[in-house]
Amino acid sequence: MLIRAVHHDELTALQDIERAAGRCFREIGMPEIADDEPLTLGELARYRETGLARVAVDGADAPVAYLIAERVEGNLHVEQVSVHPEHARRGIGRSLLEHLAAVAVREGVPALTLTTFTEVPWNAPYYARCGFRLLVERELTPGLREIRGREAAHGLDRWPRACMRRDL
Repeated sequence: MLIRAVHHDELTALQDIERAAGRCFREIGMPEIADDEPLTLGELARYRETGLARVAVDGADAPVAYLIAERVEGNLHVEQVSVHPEHARRGIGRSLLEHLAAVAVREGVPALTLTTFTEVPWNAPYYARCGFRLLVERELTPGLREIRGREAAHGLDRWPRACMRRDL
């Protein structure tokens, strides 16, 4: 699976991937997450412009998964990683995370961070298998607290969430 930078004309494809990937939340009693709209084209474009937006593409060079990240307090924070359900369970999400980890190591970044649902099997348990560990409250940096605050304001705290970190 080839991983490369997102092209500007692929931003709507990222939204489509996010909508498709989100449907599985309906099956576990989280319809609000399933119905949540993806980031706007403008927001996705900003991630692309920072160089921290990657896609995994199929043999026809069409995106089947994506990852966007941002720099938070010297680390790379995974904002979103989504795999289209037709391509799930093939290691694509893990490949995107490994790609970002390699970028971070080349840049001398000490860790990857993310926020996630703790009780969703393809969230915190999956990230733990990818080398992330749950952070306890006293380990949260101001930047991670700010991210969690925005998530809470968006209503994501209706379900247990946590921050995770993968040291590199």
